[in-house]
Amino acid sequence: MRIGLPLLLVPGLAVLAASAGEPAFAASPGGSDPVQEVHTLEAQYGCLTCHADKRRAFLQGVHSDRGVRCHDCHGGDPQTLEAAAAHTGDYVGPPDRITAVEICSRCHGDPNRMRQYGLPADQLAELRASRHGQLLLEEGNTDAPACSDCHDPHTTRPAADVRSSVNPLNISATCAVCHEDDTLMERYGLATDQVGEHRRSRHGESLFGEHNTTAPTCISCHGSHAALPPGVGEIANVCGKCHVNVRRALDEGPHGTAARDGRLPGCTACHSNHGTEKPRSELIASTCVQCHEPNSAPAAVGRDLQERMTRAEEDLEAADQAIHELVRAGHAVENERFGYQTALTEYHQITQVQHSLDMERLEDLGRRVGSISRAIRGTAEVAAEEQWEHKLILIPVWFLALSVVALAWFRLRHLERG
Repeated sequence: MRIGLPLLLVPGLAVLAASAGEPAFAASPGGSDPVQEVHTLEAQYGCLTCHADKRRAFLQGVHSDRGVRCHDCHGGDPQTLEAAAAHTGDYVGPPDRITAVEICSRCHGDPNRMRQYGLPADQLAELRASRHGQLLLEEGNTDAPACSDCHDPHTTRPAADVRSSVNPLNISATCAVCHEDDTLMERYGLATDQVGEHRRSRHGESLFGEHNTTAPTCISCHGSHAALPPGVGEIANVCGKCHVNVRRALDEGPHGTAARDGRLPGCTACHSNHGTEKPRSELIASTCVQCHEPNSAPAAVGRDLQERMTRAEEDLEAADQAIHELVRAGHAVENERFGYQTALTEYHQITQVQHSLDMERLEDLGRRVGSISRAIRGTAEVAAEEQWEHKLILIPVWFLALSVVALAWFRLRHLERG
């Protein structure tokens, strides 16, 4: 069994490739074509005499393309067909966890080998700094994961491959192997609901529901080989890697100062971590009083902020409804749609600026949204009045038409009697 990072989901400490680009390994000795060499292994490579089942899996990974062979990791003599003779010399067999890290780092800790593939060579150093590495390498705790727990040692695929265990769509499931194990996590006092929370969060909806692979995964916030929970003063910076404008606005306000000083847990003071939700404006005031006294000045700011946010949303909704009414009435709405998109852009700025608590800027942005909304609604009202006027004009026309029909009918009846 293995243990993961306290309190947080992490994908482990694999020192194998798959962090970026096309994972790769050292070229085969002698400069031979590694692909052709793999396909001719049956005739000359002794390991396959007993381990033919591993060949198919190995051929699907990137190691085979880079000339890595069984004996590069397991040692022994692949030139003999006798098991006893093959398992001699530097043969290590299936490596234990600590040995596996050492084996992987032979290539992945060598900058001269890794730079040609655009891969980092500092995974081992990062691993030693992580909670996983501390448990495994310093304390010898084999509950902690090794490279092969996150990367299949024989079928190592690049992260861009959807079949890879470290593909963005699969990372949470990889972390969940340990972090949803109730028995394992209980030993270290850790929760086991992080993956479920992440899947239900706005991040999870984007990643799994919309297949947006740029949405945050476990490693986006906790790192991969250097898996650690962000410190209190680091949370805003971690979130700010994606939410750049929000972090900038937060830094401009009083909450930013408190977050940098470690007096406030950054974004998680108002938003949850793994279950990050899409904020609802009607809950702003109630969120503020979780830290501030209900009758305090900060709580009053929260109520003011909530009122401004909800008003802007109502203005947007009213403008959108007015456009739908114009479309139903058969009017061209190109100008109105352009205006609505402008108002929507202003609203998105409001959602960012609100973190600074700069009420003057919020008032200005809210005025713009309201002005555009009123203009669109005014157009819809004029169109509705014109439509009603057209209906009124039709009343005398229909009256005259009915009168003509009635007169013609009476005339015809008179002629029939005569």
